[in-house]
This record gives sequence, C-alpha cells and structure tokens, in this order.
Amino acid sequence: MRVSIIAITLLAAACSKAPAPENTAEAISEEPVASSSVPHLQPLWIATGFSEPEGVALSPDGAYFISNVGGEEVARDGAGWISKVAANGEIITERFIDGLNAPKGMAVSDGFLYVADIDEVRTFDAVSGEAGAVIPIPGGVFLNDATVWQDEIYVSDSGTGRIWRLSAEGPVVWREGEDLNGVNGLLGDGARMLISTMTSGALIEATADGGSRDIANGMADADGIGIVPQEFGGGYLVSAWPGEIYHVSDGGAVTSLRNTRDAGVLQNDLTVFGDVVVVPNWVPGTVTAWRLTK
Repeated sequence: MRVSIIAITLLAAACSKAPAPENTAEAISEEPVASSSVPHLQPLWIATGFSEPEGVALSPDGAYFISNVGGEEVARDGAGWISKVAANGEIITERFIDGLNAPKGMAVSDGFLYVADIDEVRTFDAVSGEAGAVIPIPGGVFLNDATVWQDEIYVSDSGTGRIWRLSAEGPVVWREGEDLNGVNGLLGDGARMLISTMTSGALIEATADGGSRDIANGMADADGIGIVPQEFGGGYLVSAWPGEIYHVSDGGAVTSLRNTRDAGVLQNDLTVFGDVVVVPNWVPGTVTAWRLTK
C-alpha cells in the first residue's frame, strides 16, 4: 500500500484522485537500468482503466486479480471492487467483485480469495466471485497486505504495526513491535516470512520461532515484495509506493531499478509471478507489467 502510517491524515493529500482512463492495455517502452549485477525489467504492458489500484493476486485460471480502492483509503463507502485482468493486460471483468470498501492486499488459498478491507478480511470464491465469510480483525486500523504462509493466511495492519494470522480459531496476532512500525508487504516463502516496512524502509526475514533479521534498510515507504529467480540473478524486488522499484541482493545491497517519482507514477503492491513482475499504480490508475531478464 502507498501510505505512510505516521500520519494517516496525509493519505488523501498524498494522492489526489483523477478520472480513470478508458480500459486499455498498451505496450510500454522504457530503458532498463544498465548493470551486470542486477536483473533488468523488460517492459511488457500498461493496463489502464482502474481507480486507485493497489493489490494484485493470481487467480486460479492464471489471470490477475487487481484491487481498486475506488475512493478514500479508509472510507467505508462500498466504492471498492476487484477487477480480473488477463495475462496480456486486457481487462476480462472490470468488476469481478463489487461493493467493497477500500480493498488492498489479497491472497488466494484453497479456492478462496482473501481481501484486506480496512479492518476486516473479506473472502470470496476465487472462481465465481461469490461472497463468503467476513473476518473482523480486532482493533484493526489499516489492513494492508495479505499472503499465504504455511497453509494459513497472514495480514498486515499498517496502522497498528501488527501482523495477524487467520487461525482456525479466529484471527490472532502473530507478530508486533517497534520494528514493524508501518508494516506493509508480506510474502510467505518456505520457512520464512518476508516483510517490508514503510517507517524504516526495511526488508525483514522472519521465522515461525520468533527469529528475524533485516536483509536491507533504507527503502522508505517500502511496499510490495517479490523474489527474483536465480536464473535472473536472485535476490528480491521491493517497491516503494511513492514511485520506486529496488533490487535487493542476497547480501543486502540495494539498487534502484526504476524511479517514477517525478513522473507521478506510484509503485504499489509489486508481485513476481515466475519471470513477470506486476505492479498496480495507484496514480495514475494503471497496472504495469515487466519481464525479468539478465
């Protein structure tokens, strides 16, 4: 998500809404950062026609779910929705799921789509879109990202610095503390959970036994996290919502691959699917895809 939690009141000011463009997908051309030590991002397409797009998840049929906040970031206005987008960027169904408030991070598990929506997690059949259970998060303020880890769903709350686990008995706090101030992105990966924070700009590796270590720091307003396959050099991609995409090496070296701050293009919930990188752009209401190359 794009926000700084230190002052949620700055949310609306940080990104004024503009009319959504028509639904189109077009090829993009942009020179990648020249370096032999980091992967390159080869432009694939930009899809337009979204309204404050924030999160992305893979649907069971290989398409992409894109969350549209569609209004204010914490407004319970029913103005949000989920779009379904083809692998080439064409919009399959603009409003696959409608009537949400401010949907952000998403995760798909066991045929269900889990959507972080302010202070509750909404569930839907990932094939039909039929609504399922609503899971309130006690004291939830700004639910942001979601991931599947060790067969359970985890959700970050940027407003409280907590990570919640959706257990069979109900939601429980899995992790909290000062190091999670402004917690944002989550990515389950084997025996570890990868976590990004906005306040310190950290990429953190955490384990189920309570252990953690900082992989890298200094990426203020860090958002989405992706793992770079070894064939493209390994390491991680981390987006910063004001408009930057970083590569983080396994050793923690940070390199900026894209900087769209001056252009006013936000880089939100970056997600890697194989060799494809998909990033919703809250502003200007687009979704951008790249292909990883060496």
